[in-house]
Amino acid sequence: MVARIGEKAPNLKVSKWVQGLPTNIDRERDHVVLVEVFQVNCPGCFLYGLPTAIEIYRKYSKDGVRVLGLATAFEDFDKNTLENLELLVSTGRVIGETYRVLMQHGMLNPDGTLPYKIPFPIAMDMLVKNNGHVTDEMVIKYIEERIPDFHMYGDARRLLLIKRVREYLESKEYTPLTFEEYALQGTPSSIVIDRDGILRYVSFGYDEGLDNVIESLL
Repeated sequence: MVARIGEKAPNLKVSKWVQGLPTNIDRERDHVVLVEVFQVNCPGCFLYGLPTAIEIYRKYSKDGVRVLGLATAFEDFDKNTLENLELLVSTGRVIGETYRVLMQHGMLNPDGTLPYKIPFPIAMDMLVKNNGHVTDEMVIKYIEERIPDFHMYGDARRLLLIKRVREYLESKEYTPLTFEEYALQGTPSSIVIDRDGILRYVSFGYDEGLDNVIESLL
């Protein structure tokens, strides 16, 4: 089942906590929880998502806000790995497109490392190896969970979407369980859960309103 706004937030599916003490949604009752979902090979995550999450951590951690980082992989499976996440956490070193873009923007130290440390707990999403077999039912289920009004689309648009989703599913080496359960569209993504463990907000990309969402739940 896919997580829904206004319903109980499912626990994160985690393969390993690489920084901080292990925790999860059900252990964080009485806290507002921000889960910042990123990929290590994702420049936008380091330009927008993670800096915003760090700022929220600094502003609101004393007020009962818990920030958790979750690295995932829905593409570039050779780069978005547990090993590269551990490298990031232990040394501050970034890789791939993240390295290229941040270096281009002058946002790295001369040795190619981040000039800051991510201050909150970080985990790796649970990745399950796919067998490559994609059925029509899998394609339609994937679409309907993310686009409830899919059947209102015109025939041409519906067929094009089915084709693209099938190609995407067939290309996936792994299924990232938390990413899929929260029906995320990409990275960076932000998940906000209230003090009662209810999912209140999910966003994708640069989000100017995240600060206001957090304040409204405190």
